[in-house]
Amino acid sequence: MGGLLWIVLIGFVAGIVARLLSSAPNKPTGFILTTVLGIAGAFLATFVGQAVGWYGPDQGAGFIAATVGAIVVLFIWSRIAAARARP
Repeated sequence: MGGLLWIVLIGFVAGIVARLLSSAPNKPTGFILTTVLGIAGAFLATFVGQAVGWYGPDQGAGFIAATVGAIVVLFIWSRIAAARARP
């Protein structure tokens, strides 16, 4: 239970930092979307880090990598939203 709470807390903080650093016009708002953004960024950073060899199979990304991953997820989110907005 403590591990899950820690993941949610780190995901939320990484999502907030990513939203503050991003210049995307279409940012997800609210506690749940911000947390999901950070957690998705952490999963992305962990996947890429393990594929490249930076992390072992049982290691996860740290806070900075999770924030960078969340920025990448936010960039992808804004590109999808911009594509949907065009007629």
